[in-house]
Amino acid sequence: MEDFKYYTPTRYIFGRNAQKNSGKLTSELLGSKILLVFGQGSAKKSGLLEEVENSLKEHDIKFYEFGGIKPNPTDGPVRIGIELCKTEGITGILALGGGSVIDTAKAIAAGSLYDGDFWDFYCGKAVPQKALPIGVILTIPAAGSEGSGNSVITKEDGLVKVSIRTEYVLRPLFALMNPELTYSLPPYQTACGIVDMMAHILERYFTPTEGMEVSDGISEGLLKAIMKEAAVVMVTPDNYDARANIMWAGTLAHNGICGCGKQEDWASHGLEHEISALYDVAHGAGLAVILLAYMRFMLEHRPERVVMFSSHVLEITGDNDIEIGEKGIDKLEKFFKSIGMPVTFSELGIKNPDIDLLVKKVHQNKGDVFGAYYPITSQVSREIYLRALKGN
Repeated sequence: MEDFKYYTPTRYIFGRNAQKNSGKLTSELLGSKILLVFGQGSAKKSGLLEEVENSLKEHDIKFYEFGGIKPNPTDGPVRIGIELCKTEGITGILALGGGSVIDTAKAIAAGSLYDGDFWDFYCGKAVPQKALPIGVILTIPAAGSEGSGNSVITKEDGLVKVSIRTEYVLRPLFALMNPELTYSLPPYQTACGIVDMMAHILERYFTPTEGMEVSDGISEGLLKAIMKEAAVVMVTPDNYDARANIMWAGTLAHNGICGCGKQEDWASHGLEHEISALYDVAHGAGLAVILLAYMRFMLEHRPERVVMFSSHVLEITGDNDIEIGEKGIDKLEKFFKSIGMPVTFSELGIKNPDIDLLVKKVHQNKGDVFGAYYPITSQVSREIYLRALKGN
């Protein structure tokens, strides 16, 4: 185990009617003039937006609606939001939605207190030292952004999709989490979220660090729970306990607890970000395709963690490690299919992906070599993309 620092200031209010705390906590932690960031209409149609706004009014909080945030969020709305915050003297940001909304809110929060271009943080020219305080009302369990200091944004010019990771500056001060708000999520969106949270755990599980019994045990327990509850929510979407477990697992998958003491990998996310940037597919769906290709490559080149995942999480047995790993990957593929996820580029809706461009862009953004578990060179990234194309 390696030395580590772990800090999580987020106050979680979890359960039925959690959103009713929005006015009180906003008043206490975000100030009296906020930017209310939300998505493309579901919050308005469901009545949740009105409920939140009424709670804000009850606490004499002035708010500015900032809606229309799309999946795979881009820099355009961020720039508009930053200008609004600076012009109106916004004191805090309340994000109502899932990962795309929260990540946009974080980018606005950082850029609003910065004299330069907010993209400096994402391209590595600067590190955010301060940001407007952020609160979250979570409606889509997936990205785990409600409990992390991370944010992913795509720059429209050049379709550059990159992330920033902060230790504490961009961690939300509170997250209101009511599993009932997720009942109406479409099955495909639910499934994408399930894969996304699994990937967040696996990015920390695929590590070169030894002696990680505690963090590995947490990761394995979460993965088992997610897969078990996934089978329930896909059939009975209004099962409160299943939705609650999925929602909390999504937070724990990405708030840092699974990575304490480890070198984290993040190769699969790097490879997938180029797919969703170029082809605008759902991030979770792209991850389902890449995770299988990544594991098939690793089974041949560094099999230890594939075998460990197969035996400890999927409870696979066999005569040798390769057999265990192959059976494990096959079982994971069947699980993805069972919840309606694609497992190849073709099933993702990309018949002829530009492999050369994907390889070029991933190494432009991630460097000549990236990944902690195994060095991802251009030759390796090409092979993984080709495996995703072939499905084996």
